[in-house]
Amino acid sequence: MARPTLVLLPGLLNTAKVFDAVIAALGDAADVVVPELYQCDSIGGMAEAALGLAPERFSLGGFSMGGYVAFEILRRAPQRIERLALIDTQAAADAPDSTARRRGTVDQSQLGRFHGVTSALLPNLIHPTRLSDRAVVDPIVEMAAHIGAEGFVREQRAIMARPDSRPLLVDIKMPTMVIAGREDHVIPLARAEEMAADISHSQLVVLEQCGHMAPLERPVEVAAALRRWLSQ
Repeated sequence: MARPTLVLLPGLLNTAKVFDAVIAALGDAADVVVPELYQCDSIGGMAEAALGLAPERFSLGGFSMGGYVAFEILRRAPQRIERLALIDTQAAADAPDSTARRRGTVDQSQLGRFHGVTSALLPNLIHPTRLSDRAVVDPIVEMAAHIGAEGFVREQRAIMARPDSRPLLVDIKMPTMVIAGREDHVIPLARAEEMAADISHSQLVVLEQCGHMAPLERPVEVAAALRRWLSQ
Protein backbone atom coordinates (compact mmCIF):
# COMPACT_ATOMS: atom_id res chain seq x y z
CA MET A 1 0.00 0.00 0.00
CA ALA A 2 1.42 3.38 -1.04
CA ARG A 3 2.17 5.90 1.67
CA PRO A 4 -0.13 8.93 1.77
CA THR A 5 1.25 12.33 0.83
CA LEU A 6 0.88 14.87 3.61
CA VAL A 7 1.09 18.57 2.72
CA LEU A 8 1.90 20.65 5.81
CA LEU A 9 1.44 24.43 5.72
CA PRO A 10 3.57 26.67 8.01
CA GLY A 11 2.40 29.59 10.12
CA LEU A 12 3.32 33.27 10.27
CA LEU A 13 7.10 33.81 10.27
CA ASN A 14 7.60 30.04 9.89
CA THR A 15 9.55 28.16 7.27
CA ALA A 16 9.42 24.41 6.69
CA LYS A 17 11.70 24.11 9.72
CA VAL A 18 8.67 24.44 12.03
CA PHE A 19 7.72 20.87 11.10
CA ASP A 20 11.16 19.23 11.21
CA ALA A 21 10.63 17.46 14.54
CA VAL A 22 7.08 16.41 13.64
CA ILE A 23 8.26 14.92 10.34
CA ALA A 24 11.07 13.08 12.11
CA ALA A 25 8.60 11.63 14.61
CA LEU A 26 6.18 10.61 11.84
CA GLY A 27 8.88 8.45 10.31
CA ASP A 28 7.60 6.55 7.28
CA ALA A 29 3.90 7.19 7.96
CA ALA A 30 3.70 9.66 5.05
CA ASP A 31 5.60 11.41 2.30
CA VAL A 32 5.62 15.00 3.55
CA VAL A 33 5.61 18.15 1.40
CA VAL A 34 6.03 21.57 3.06
CA PRO A 35 5.56 24.60 0.77
CA GLU A 36 7.31 27.83 1.72
CA LEU A 37 4.51 30.40 1.84
CA TYR A 38 6.28 33.64 2.78
CA GLN A 39 6.97 34.65 -0.82
CA CYS A 40 3.21 34.99 -1.44
CA ASP A 41 1.20 38.10 -0.56
CA SER A 42 -2.31 36.60 -0.38
CA ILE A 43 -3.97 33.53 1.10
CA GLY A 44 -5.11 32.63 -2.41
CA GLY A 45 -1.55 32.84 -3.71
CA MET A 46 -0.37 30.62 -0.88
CA ALA A 47 -3.11 28.10 -1.68
CA GLU A 48 -2.10 27.98 -5.35
CA ALA A 49 1.57 27.56 -4.43
CA ALA A 50 0.70 24.59 -2.21
CA LEU A 51 -1.60 23.01 -4.80
CA GLY A 52 1.16 23.33 -7.38
CA LEU A 53 3.46 21.15 -5.25
CA ALA A 54 0.84 18.59 -4.23
CA PRO A 55 -0.14 15.37 -6.00
CA GLU A 56 -3.67 14.85 -7.29
CA ARG A 57 -4.86 13.49 -3.92
CA PHE A 58 -3.27 14.31 -0.57
CA SER A 59 -3.79 14.79 3.14
CA LEU A 60 -3.61 18.41 4.27
CA GLY A 61 -2.46 19.95 7.55
CA GLY A 62 -2.31 23.65 8.35
CA PHE A 63 -0.62 25.27 11.34
CA SER A 64 -1.82 28.75 12.41
CA MET A 65 -1.66 30.86 9.20
CA GLY A 66 -1.34 27.55 7.37
CA GLY A 67 -4.84 26.72 8.59
CA TYR A 68 -6.18 29.80 6.81
CA VAL A 69 -4.48 28.55 3.65
CA ALA A 70 -5.92 25.06 4.18
CA PHE A 71 -9.44 26.51 4.20
CA GLU A 72 -8.70 28.31 0.93
CA ILE A 73 -7.48 25.04 -0.59
CA LEU A 74 -10.76 23.48 0.54
CA ARG A 75 -12.62 26.17 -1.38
CA ARG A 76 -10.57 25.69 -4.53
CA ALA A 77 -9.92 21.95 -4.71
CA PRO A 78 -11.98 20.00 -2.14
CA GLN A 79 -11.95 16.88 -4.33
CA ARG A 80 -8.17 16.60 -3.96
CA ILE A 81 -8.09 16.47 -0.14
CA GLU A 82 -8.35 13.09 1.57
CA ARG A 83 -8.25 14.32 5.17
CA LEU A 84 -7.70 17.59 7.03
CA ALA A 85 -5.66 18.58 10.10
CA LEU A 86 -6.04 22.01 11.74
CA ILE A 87 -3.28 22.85 14.22
CA ASP A 88 -3.43 25.92 16.50
CA THR A 89 -5.61 27.77 14.01
CA GLN A 90 -9.11 29.17 13.61
CA ALA A 91 -11.81 29.51 10.97
CA ALA A 92 -12.91 33.08 11.74
CA ALA A 93 -11.83 36.12 9.77
CA ASP A 94 -9.52 38.65 11.41
CA ALA A 95 -11.25 40.60 14.17
CA PRO A 96 -11.05 44.42 13.96
CA ASP A 97 -8.71 44.70 16.95
CA SER A 98 -6.40 42.04 15.49
CA THR A 99 -6.34 43.83 12.15
CA ALA A 100 -5.46 47.09 13.88
CA ARG A 101 -2.54 45.41 15.68
CA ARG A 102 -1.34 43.81 12.46
CA ARG A 103 -1.44 47.15 10.64
CA GLY A 104 0.68 48.62 13.40
CA THR A 105 3.30 45.89 13.05
CA VAL A 106 3.30 46.30 9.27
CA ASP A 107 3.81 50.05 9.61
CA GLN A 108 6.69 49.55 12.03
CA SER A 109 8.29 46.94 9.77
CA GLN A 110 8.14 49.28 6.80
CA LEU A 111 9.89 51.91 8.88
CA GLY A 112 12.76 49.50 9.41
CA ARG A 113 11.68 48.40 12.87
CA PHE A 114 11.25 44.70 12.23
CA HIS A 115 13.13 42.80 14.92
CA GLY A 116 11.88 39.28 14.26
CA VAL A 117 10.76 37.29 17.29
CA THR A 118 12.33 38.84 20.38
CA SER A 119 12.52 37.40 23.88
CA ALA A 120 9.71 39.76 24.87
CA LEU A 121 7.37 38.10 22.36
CA LEU A 122 8.16 34.49 23.27
CA PRO A 123 5.81 34.27 26.30
CA ASN A 124 2.90 34.93 23.94
CA LEU A 125 3.98 32.09 21.66
CA ILE A 126 5.12 29.23 23.88
CA HIS A 127 4.37 27.71 27.27
CA PRO A 128 6.35 29.24 30.17
CA THR A 129 8.12 25.93 30.78
CA ARG A 130 9.68 26.09 27.28
CA LEU A 131 11.15 29.60 27.42
CA SER A 132 14.64 28.24 28.12
CA ASP A 133 14.35 25.27 25.76
CA ARG A 134 16.72 26.04 22.88
CA ALA A 135 15.17 23.30 20.74
CA VAL A 136 11.96 25.34 20.79
CA VAL A 137 13.23 28.92 20.97
CA ASP A 138 16.10 28.82 18.47
CA PRO A 139 14.03 27.67 15.45
CA ILE A 140 11.41 30.35 16.15
CA VAL A 141 14.03 33.10 16.17
CA GLU A 142 15.92 31.67 13.18
CA MET A 143 12.82 31.27 11.00
CA ALA A 144 11.71 34.86 11.65
CA ALA A 145 15.18 36.18 10.80
CA HIS A 146 15.21 34.16 7.58
CA ILE A 147 11.81 35.46 6.43
CA GLY A 148 12.62 39.05 7.35
CA ALA A 149 10.60 42.23 7.20
CA GLU A 150 9.37 41.92 3.63
CA GLY A 151 8.11 38.38 4.11
CA PHE A 152 6.49 39.37 7.39
CA VAL A 153 4.62 42.24 5.72
CA ARG A 154 3.40 39.98 2.91
CA GLU A 155 2.12 37.40 5.38
CA GLN A 156 0.40 39.94 7.64
CA ARG A 157 -1.39 41.52 4.68
CA ALA A 158 -2.56 38.10 3.55
CA ILE A 159 -3.81 37.23 7.03
CA MET A 160 -5.69 40.52 7.41
CA ALA A 161 -7.53 39.96 4.13
CA ARG A 162 -8.53 36.35 4.75
CA PRO A 163 -12.22 35.45 4.47
CA ASP A 164 -14.40 33.98 7.21
CA SER A 165 -14.15 30.21 6.81
CA ARG A 166 -16.71 29.27 9.46
CA PRO A 167 -19.44 28.67 6.86
CA LEU A 168 -17.25 25.93 5.35
CA LEU A 169 -17.08 23.86 8.52
CA VAL A 170 -20.47 22.16 8.36
CA ASP A 171 -19.73 20.94 4.82
CA ILE A 172 -16.42 19.24 5.71
CA LYS A 173 -17.03 15.48 5.49
CA MET A 174 -13.46 14.15 5.39
CA PRO A 175 -11.69 12.84 8.53
CA THR A 176 -10.50 15.94 10.38
CA MET A 177 -8.06 16.30 13.26
CA VAL A 178 -8.14 19.52 15.30
CA ILE A 179 -5.04 19.98 17.48
CA ALA A 180 -4.53 22.80 19.97
CA GLY A 181 -2.31 23.74 22.89
CA ARG A 182 -4.32 24.26 26.05
CA GLU A 183 -2.38 27.45 26.87
CA ASP A 184 -2.37 28.94 23.36
CA HIS A 185 -2.53 32.71 23.89
CA VAL A 186 -2.49 33.55 20.17
CA ILE A 187 -5.56 31.52 19.21
CA PRO A 188 -7.53 30.43 22.28
CA LEU A 189 -8.53 26.81 22.75
CA ALA A 190 -12.19 27.82 22.42
CA ARG A 191 -11.62 28.43 18.69
CA ALA A 192 -10.45 24.85 18.24
CA GLU A 193 -13.41 23.56 20.24
CA GLU A 194 -15.80 25.54 18.03
CA MET A 195 -14.27 24.12 14.84
CA ALA A 196 -14.39 20.56 16.14
CA ALA A 197 -18.03 21.00 17.14
CA ASP A 198 -18.99 22.20 13.65
CA ILE A 199 -17.06 19.56 11.65
CA SER A 200 -18.96 16.29 11.65
CA HIS A 201 -16.05 13.83 11.26
CA SER A 202 -13.59 15.51 13.59
CA GLN A 203 -11.44 14.67 16.59
CA LEU A 204 -10.12 17.28 19.00
CA VAL A 205 -6.69 16.75 20.57
CA VAL A 206 -5.73 19.16 23.35
CA LEU A 207 -2.04 19.27 24.23
CA GLU A 208 -1.27 19.97 27.87
CA GLN A 209 1.40 22.47 28.89
CA CYS A 210 1.54 23.75 25.35
CA GLY A 211 1.23 27.24 23.90
CA HIS A 212 0.74 28.27 20.28
CA MET A 213 3.77 26.54 18.75
CA ALA A 214 2.60 22.94 19.09
CA PRO A 215 4.76 21.53 16.25
CA LEU A 216 7.86 22.75 18.12
CA GLU A 217 6.65 22.43 21.71
CA ARG A 218 5.00 19.00 21.42
CA PRO A 219 6.21 17.42 18.16
CA VAL A 220 5.94 13.82 19.36
CA GLU A 221 2.34 14.30 20.47
CA VAL A 222 1.45 16.17 17.27
CA ALA A 223 3.02 13.40 15.19
CA ALA A 224 1.16 10.71 17.16
CA ALA A 225 -2.16 12.45 16.52
CA LEU A 226 -1.34 12.84 12.82
CA ARG A 227 -0.29 9.19 12.58
CA ARG A 228 -3.70 8.09 13.95
CA TRP A 229 -5.46 10.45 11.56
CA LEU A 230 -3.46 9.26 8.55
CA SER A 231 -4.63 5.70 9.20
CA GLN A 232 -8.31 6.67 9.10
